[in-house]
Amino acid sequence: MWLPNCPLGRVAPKYMPLGRRGDEMSTLASTTFVPRRALLVLAVLPLLPACDGHGAHTGFQSIDVTGADWGRDFRLFDAEGRAVTLADFRGRCVMLFFGFTQCPDVCPTALARAADVMQRLGPLAQRLQVIFVTVDPERDTAAVLGEYPRAFHPSFIGLRADLATTEATAREFKVFYRKVPTGSSYTMDHTTTSYVFDPRGRLRLAVRHEQDAAGVAADIERLLKDNP
Repeated sequence: MWLPNCPLGRVAPKYMPLGRRGDEMSTLASTTFVPRRALLVLAVLPLLPACDGHGAHTGFQSIDVTGADWGRDFRLFDAEGRAVTLADFRGRCVMLFFGFTQCPDVCPTALARAADVMQRLGPLAQRLQVIFVTVDPERDTAAVLGEYPRAFHPSFIGLRADLATTEATAREFKVFYRKVPTGSSYTMDHTTTSYVFDPRGRLRLAVRHEQDAAGVAADIERLLKDNP
């Protein structure tokens, strides 16, 4: 589990749910109201560029994080045990989401939206790779991750690593997660943001959980056309 150091920065009045349930998390730095859960889970968004319209000043509907000095790369493993890094997808956009396969709502919603984005992109979808990274490697085995993302789209892939590498990767992407006991088992709280890299491997966008597929598809189409 990784818990970020959370400064009491400016927090927006809009929120998105965590992976386990509809708890609050800020999406943009703009006001001084700090909700109860935000003290624990603010990891990435207080550090994003502040603009009242999310990506409005750059033409994106997602949050523009171009030039970020975090989220630079990863080294994880696919269902066949092969090491995977961003360089393997050069020439394509990558949409990266952190979650776990036993997630009851947020993860299926995010992956279903990604599948909708693929459909909206038409032929351009061949240049988008959606990646699901588990924050629960103890239960999400290679075999499980070989099947789960593909239930939403045959091109989606799942990646995993050991606990230490999972923690380091989450820290690199400013992703919060923690194990929450539930009787004899547990569930996971986790950040719901998706990240989009352009075809040159640069982190460009942070996609809010509540953003619709049409807006995400428009942003990715722009990145693809700007990087033919």
